[in-house]
Amino acid sequence: MKQISAKALKAKLDAGDKLELFDVRTPEERAIAAIAKSRLLDEAGQTYLLGLDREATLVFQCHHGMRSQKAAEHFLKQGFKNVYNLEGGIDAWSQSVDPSVRRY
Repeated sequence: MKQISAKALKAKLDAGDKLELFDVRTPEERAIAAIAKSRLLDEAGQTYLLGLDREATLVFQCHHGMRSQKAAEHFLKQGFKNVYNLEGGIDAWSQSVDPSVRRY
């Protein structure tokens, strides 16, 4: 599993790189602040994720990067090969990429 900075993730998204961005926070946290194009890793999100090719690029994010790190490690064990954790989570995204995303 690799770490990815908020700026590097933004560059990949802007370039149209094919990746799946999963938000491992609660729906309540997500209601406060979210990254566009991210998918909540709820039951439906997990079903979708497990149906992806094991070569798909997966990026996990949470508030500060700790919960998403655990999720990324879990899905590596499920056979996914291109797995990233957003360093600093949505907090880093808000500080270095999109200040309109509310910090909490």
